[in-house]
Amino acid sequence: MTTSINTHPDRPVVLLTGATGYIGGQMIQPLQESAWQLRCMGRSAGRLRARVDASTEVVEADALDRDSLEAALRGVHSAFYLLHSMGEGSSFAERERLAAANFAAAGRRAGLQRVIYLGGLGEGGDLSAHLTSRQNVGRILAESGVQTIEFRSSIIIGAGSLSFEIVRALVHKLPVMVTPRWVSTPTQPIAIEDVVSYLMAALATPDPASHVYQIGGPDVITYGDLLREYARQMGLRRLMIPVPVLTPWLSGLWLGLITPVNANVGRELVDSIRNETTVHDQAALDAFGIEPMSFKDAVGLALRPVAP
Repeated sequence: MTTSINTHPDRPVVLLTGATGYIGGQMIQPLQESAWQLRCMGRSAGRLRARVDASTEVVEADALDRDSLEAALRGVHSAFYLLHSMGEGSSFAERERLAAANFAAAGRRAGLQRVIYLGGLGEGGDLSAHLTSRQNVGRILAESGVQTIEFRSSIIIGAGSLSFEIVRALVHKLPVMVTPRWVSTPTQPIAIEDVVSYLMAALATPDPASHVYQIGGPDVITYGDLLREYARQMGLRRLMIPVPVLTPWLSGLWLGLITPVNANVGRELVDSIRNETTVHDQAALDAFGIEPMSFKDAVGLALRPVAP
């Protein structure tokens, strides 16, 4: 059910899915200020309407409901696919597979020209269920035949990012942290501002081919480094005591007690954190000319007070 109409019929239409999520929410303003006509898709039109300007179209649809996607994709040139189901329990991977397959098929029927998708870094045959699902979604979208630009990132640093809010909660609530092995896993964090820059740049690329781009900041660090840097910038002294074993199940419960995630989401996150998530292909730097900020600058920017 579409609740608003295109007020700029001369502009190409871009569809933003996941607009009520963290990444999607960060994309709304840049897209509203662009030369594109923005259409936001979500399961609650009322919730979406409260977040956007009057000139932005709002369409109520669910990627798990094939029929509802027809109106959402009608007349769309490009689409941002920013949906996930990690909070839906043990069936999240199947839900993500089905949603991606529905969207890919509907996009192909609607004549969609480009899909821009944000997935997760990680290589090898021992990826977590979460990272495996993220990369499977990218493959499903690309196999539709619609040009698919997939960005793969590690932890995203920004106020409101789930991973960053976990870091915030741990540092503030635990002066002494008993830390499992995953705090020593290498990662390559990226600022939310740089993620948005990459996503927006993909709209303008003249290259008609599908690509997978690995994106990250310039620093390869550990999760322990990120916890220590957050504490340093906040002027807090924190002690971390490593332990050799803390299972994903126990870690999930631990995160659920201390941080703003439930145990199920925490378990999936911890299972993913055991995988190294670093950039091994610099093609994104060459293709888009974006120079991501350091993780220290990203943390500092995330800690700035929000203007009233």
